[in-house]
Amino acid sequence: MSRNVTSRIPVRKEWATYTRLIQYARPYKSRLIIGVAFSILFAGSTAGILPAVRNVLGELFDPEVMGWAAIIGVAIVLPLLGLLRGVGFYLSMYFIKWVGHRIVHDLRIAAFDRLQELSVYYFSRQKAGELISRTANDTMMVERAVSTVLVDLVRQPFVLLFLLAVVIWLDPVLAFLSLVVFPICIVPVILFGKRVRRNARQAQAKLADIVSILQESIGGVRVIKSFGMEPYERARFAERCREVFNRMMKVARARSAIEPIIVEISIIGISLILIYAHVTGMAMETFITFGIALVALYEPVKKMSAVHLTIQQSSAAADRIFEILDEHVTVQNRPDAVTLEPPVRSIELDGVEFGYDGELVLKNISLSVRAGECVALVGSSGSGKTTLVSLLPRFFDPVRGCVRINGRDIREYTLESLRRQIGLVTQDTFLFNDTIANNIAYGRKDADPADIEAAAKRAHAHSFIESLPDRYETIVGDRGVRLSGGQCQRLSIARAILRNPPILVLDEATSALDTESERQVQAALDEIMTNRTVFAIAHRLSTIAHADRIVVLDNGGIVEEGTHEELLAKSGVYRYLYDLQFEV
Repeated sequence: MSRNVTSRIPVRKEWATYTRLIQYARPYKSRLIIGVAFSILFAGSTAGILPAVRNVLGELFDPEVMGWAAIIGVAIVLPLLGLLRGVGFYLSMYFIKWVGHRIVHDLRIAAFDRLQELSVYYFSRQKAGELISRTANDTMMVERAVSTVLVDLVRQPFVLLFLLAVVIWLDPVLAFLSLVVFPICIVPVILFGKRVRRNARQAQAKLADIVSILQESIGGVRVIKSFGMEPYERARFAERCREVFNRMMKVARARSAIEPIIVEISIIGISLILIYAHVTGMAMETFITFGIALVALYEPVKKMSAVHLTIQQSSAAADRIFEILDEHVTVQNRPDAVTLEPPVRSIELDGVEFGYDGELVLKNISLSVRAGECVALVGSSGSGKTTLVSLLPRFFDPVRGCVRINGRDIREYTLESLRRQIGLVTQDTFLFNDTIANNIAYGRKDADPADIEAAAKRAHAHSFIESLPDRYETIVGDRGVRLSGGQCQRLSIARAILRNPPILVLDEATSALDTESERQVQAALDEIMTNRTVFAIAHRLSTIAHADRIVVLDNGGIVEEGTHEELLAKSGVYRYLYDLQFEV
């Protein structure tokens, strides 16, 4: 008994997944209803041709029974039925496929929207290639399945019902005997369906690995070539391709086995019908019409059987998309969130703790920063500096304690208004494959060319921009590949300058610059830091000696605070780091 129950669970799950997909059709139910109406027209006209054919076959060659008027009447009715069938086919196909494609359109957008809502912590646990594959490749598989399956689910049941009515009208006994064969056709579908679903899901996972490898090989092309790892990467990529190929061939074998089995069962049924017709002395026109009806019945039965296999395969892809949609958004606006209005008077971290997978990275951090103060964060790698400043724009929320701005927990502010007050320049500079002007104006789409140019000048980027052939309209390439590291960094700083926020977060902002560029950009940073609250992370201690206060982190906690001179005099962790860096 338990074995039977277990075997039915996957069937319920796959249909539950597909039912969830179809829920996306609700906004477009009017188009779906129109598609259903034309499907009925298609089915009715298809079945209506058969009685006309039967009458023609029985009477056409008997002039005493059927005169010219009747022949002309039949010659008019048959093309009319054919026209109605064609109109029904075209319009039902159009409206239903429109709904199917629109479902996937909305699903793809919903997946992308959810990715925009999820916290930075979520992305730290996922492979970028995996997410790209789910949003692009999996939705493509669902698109093919939804549009095709939806057409068959809406149209074929009507065709089946009308044709069943015809065969029952022609010969009820023979219809009953013939239809006994059709449930047998479902057996191979069920047997091979589970295999299709299992291998399809594994193939989608392997396809995600291919996208991940491809993304890494493009992004890390310099590293790959410098270490001579091209053969390794080719072998790794080829291995994943073979795995996808093997899984897809298992799916293909399972799907390909269905039709010949069903055809063989149908041929056996037709052979039995021949015996029945001979024994009962069935009229030739009735037998031929019955045979045509059975052949016509084969198409909807075959397609309805294939629906199960297609749903098996598409559900595997849909499950992976729904995993994104079902992911809990940990950082979001509270229902009663308010707008953070400038000025920013104070920032306070009160007993803040944060960890990844249960392991604390920040431990009992308490820090009060005045408006306009420049606070430098130093410490060895992994001490929690970047994690600490990531709490300010709520890239993730602390597990204990809170961060306050102007005396109020930042979780009480809207994310948009909070992040509008913060400018971020990171060590890992990211530029979009767009023009220099659009990269600088990112986040300030209302900025005019004069504002963009002024920001570039303050970031000491204007001179090199003017030397480029297209100047501010120069396309920087993927991640700024057409520019040097120092140029990319200066554009990132110009982007922060244009945003003109009251809070600046500088995470190794000058790390990618040569000595001359660093001097220029540091001068620009000194200028824009005036009257702003600044959090500066730096490994090169010489760049933060001018800070109002230096906070030293070690093992996730604050161990020292003070000015550069005060901390040197203490001969503590900061002095150790300073001596280590300058080999004193």
